[in-house]
Amino acid sequence: MANVLPAEKISEPPHAPLISPPERADEIFLEGPRSRFAEFCTLLRVMRDFLHGFRILHFVGPCVTVFGSARVKPDDPHYELAREMGAAIARLGFTVMTGGGPGIMEAANRGAKEVGGRSVGCNVELPFEQVSNAYLDRCVRLHYFFVRKALLVKYSYAFVVMPGGAGTLDELFEALTLIQTGKIKNFPIVIMGTDYWKELIGFIEKMAERGKIGPSDLRLIFATDSVDEAIAHIRSKAIEPFGLRRVAHMRRHFPWLGERGLAGKGPAIC
Repeated sequence: MANVLPAEKISEPPHAPLISPPERADEIFLEGPRSRFAEFCTLLRVMRDFLHGFRILHFVGPCVTVFGSARVKPDDPHYELAREMGAAIARLGFTVMTGGGPGIMEAANRGAKEVGGRSVGCNVELPFEQVSNAYLDRCVRLHYFFVRKALLVKYSYAFVVMPGGAGTLDELFEALTLIQTGKIKNFPIVIMGTDYWKELIGFIEKMAERGKIGPSDLRLIFATDSVDEAIAHIRSKAIEPFGLRRVAHMRRHFPWLGERGLAGKGPAIC
């Protein structure tokens, strides 16, 4: 019997990397080795994504990022909890940052806007779910998931994790791993919706019991259903340790460099 060889990858036209739809960017990036020209074009698109994010988000002020499901409806109690949390974060002086989509993300952005706070989103081009919500002062639309995750972490002094699915778990453990390994500072991670997350919290405790993480790593997360407790934790673990202070004015942005500030008064802290 003859050996069966794997089929050769179908060659793509040289201009394919330039005309591929944005929602296929990650798929194309991850599909394996491609032509040198295609890989170079991908590198340029990744750089463009980062540069776009840097220019838009540099002047939005210190942020707290809220993670959570895009599939939560407005009549869900967790939607209302996220809305209250978004409002409380804004009153504390932070800009509320989310993935910019519907569900929990919309609720947190909405809460911030309803109390006159600042609200931004880092959205990603997907075939489904990721339509930007209506409560954003700025929305950065990106091609690459990993760029989006990096930006959601880069500008934040705390992370609030609401009920969600695989993407929320990915974001939670991304932030937790970066803190655990010293890649970012010891920013607070608040988990809300404790009944939803109780098995996960128990599993994290089991990891510590089995020696897979250190006992001190358990102190990196704070689980509560109380908005007041969450805000007190963020105040004590983010504002005070990192020297954030009340300011009257933000640095000036330069539109000719592609920089974009936010209309209205600046953030309460910097």
